[in-house]
Amino acid sequence: MEDKLVFDHNALLNLEKYYRINLINKISGIKSANLIGSASKNRITNVAVFNSVIHVGANPPYLGFLLRPLTVERQTYNNIKETGCFTINQITASIHQQAHQTSAKYPAEISEFEACDLTEYWLNDFKAPFVEESHIKIGLSYVEEQEIKANGTILIVGKIEQLILPKSSVLEDGHINLEMLHGIGIGGLDTYYTCQQLNRFEFARPNQKTRVISG
Repeated sequence: MEDKLVFDHNALLNLEKYYRINLINKISGIKSANLIGSASKNRITNVAVFNSVIHVGANPPYLGFLLRPLTVERQTYNNIKETGCFTINQITASIHQQAHQTSAKYPAEISEFEACDLTEYWLNDFKAPFVEESHIKIGLSYVEEQEIKANGTILIVGKIEQLILPKSSVLEDGHINLEMLHGIGIGGLDTYYTCQQLNRFEFARPNQKTRVISG
């Protein structure tokens, strides 16, 4: 019989701190890898790696992400509250090392764009910077926030105001070829994975066999 690790809640709480952090951050699997860009009212820019971006709705189009509790200064949060804007930018294989470096604790007066060798991209009068190197760039306006009372984390919800991506990556039905864009995922806090499509299926209906869509 295969050996198994079994933890109850108390056992998890009693694990060594960094062992527990690594374990719990990875058990939910590979998540989307994104850079969130923002700027202060004085236009000091910030960009930070996040693995918590979620789809909130398509009509109207909303995305959200989770922020850790505000027990210390959170530059991303402060900037969003000051300007009402932020960007979500896809991390690709070619910039994943620079993206990871943005997780370092730089002083508020230092822009991670410059410190981590990433390029700011500004669109018209939008008040937050995009990441030039990202293939998918999304500009959002702040809509609301919800505190997760269980642990003090905050869900930030934004409305998509701008969407920029290569025309060649979007199929006739709106499907995006993420492999073509070299998008990657994050496991835990420090492990990056390339994406490979296994299958794409038609809309599932009861009592019908699942059918594969080519492409």
